[in-house]
Amino acid sequence: MMQTFRPLEEDPALRGGSLTVISGSMFSGKTEELIRLSRRALYARRRVQVFKHALETRSEHEEIRSHNGIPHEATPVTSSEELLGKVDPATDVVSIEEAQFFDAGIVEACRELADGGYDVIVAGLDMDFRGEPFGPMPELLAEADEIVKLRAICARCGRDAARSQRLIDGRPAPASAPIILVGAEESYEARCRHCHEVPEGVFQYGLPGV
Repeated sequence: MMQTFRPLEEDPALRGGSLTVISGSMFSGKTEELIRLSRRALYARRRVQVFKHALETRSEHEEIRSHNGIPHEATPVTSSEELLGKVDPATDVVSIEEAQFFDAGIVEACRELADGGYDVIVAGLDMDFRGEPFGPMPELLAEADEIVKLRAICARCGRDAARSQRLIDGRPAPASAPIILVGAEESYEARCRHCHEVPEGVFQYGLPGV
């Protein structure tokens, strides 16, 4: 059993607590929206903690940064258990970046936090580079009180884009490539469903993956 983080009001209607999930492809503005909501809560004099999975390497170690350069302080963690251990009981809002990288326990962690009176804001990729559900995101979306679905612009045709195109050496990554690559010279583009490419074939780049 997880710990109860704060005393609950007897009337459930007075507890507060909610789960908002921000989802979409890469370059859709998920991090920017998470930062906006977190700063909005701070402006309202609420106490906010921002966490990110340690696999997120686009930003400095203890911050998150949107693709257009907006930064915000964040605590890196490697698991849902570690995240829960770092939540301050005095906090009002818990924001979580890169939720797709977390273990399955992040779903129960978010449920416990929301039931315990925290407003939880989660951002993550809803699909991996193959266009398939990514990690715990489907369950988080099912659990959410509010869903913010964002779209990017397709780098090829300019339509609304909901998929992330992985490119290695300028070529679409094959379906056999690992979901998470370590040490690869990879890049990404936002693509619509018609321009998204996942060729068949064997992953031959010789890079370690997890």
